[in-house]
Amino acid sequence: MAKPNRKISIQDGSVQEDLREKMVSINRVTKVVKGGRILGFAALTVVGDGDGGVGMGKGKSREVPVAVQKAMDEAKRSMIKVKLKNGTIYHPIIGRHGSARVYMQPAPEGTGIIAGGPMRAIFEVMGMHNILAKCIGSTNPYNVVRATLQGLYSMNTPADIAAKRGKSVEDILES
Repeated sequence: MAKPNRKISIQDGSVQEDLREKMVSINRVTKVVKGGRILGFAALTVVGDGDGGVGMGKGKSREVPVAVQKAMDEAKRSMIKVKLKNGTIYHPIIGRHGSARVYMQPAPEGTGIIAGGPMRAIFEVMGMHNILAKCIGSTNPYNVVRATLQGLYSMNTPADIAAKRGKSVEDILES
């Protein structure tokens, strides 16, 4: 589960928002220099508002807490809004990033989140309750997170499709 909601002030106004934070992965990285190796840490995190807003961030530092904090700050700055339909998505989606492919499919009420690792973290923090997801190809956490966000961002709502076709939403839903 994601961390419980915490009060975090957003800089674009003095508005207090409840944001859910979840760490996806921490890697130990090394930088080789003339004198030897320098150890550091890279963190990948996701942040969501529980209502369709989600962002990802990565941070590097010599210490784990600093890397995680940098990643959380970047995730808060990079948040996007995704429209949800009763806690799921509108239609099946395939997201791509690098060699990672993520297939996401809407699920009926009561199904829950059926997804692995990094995808599950994203769905939990953004407030999605019912979805089926499968990772195909690369399972690198960074690529899977980026592919998932790309797929969610490219999702079309009935209102979007109606606007593109110049029809009303009712006409789109009937066909």
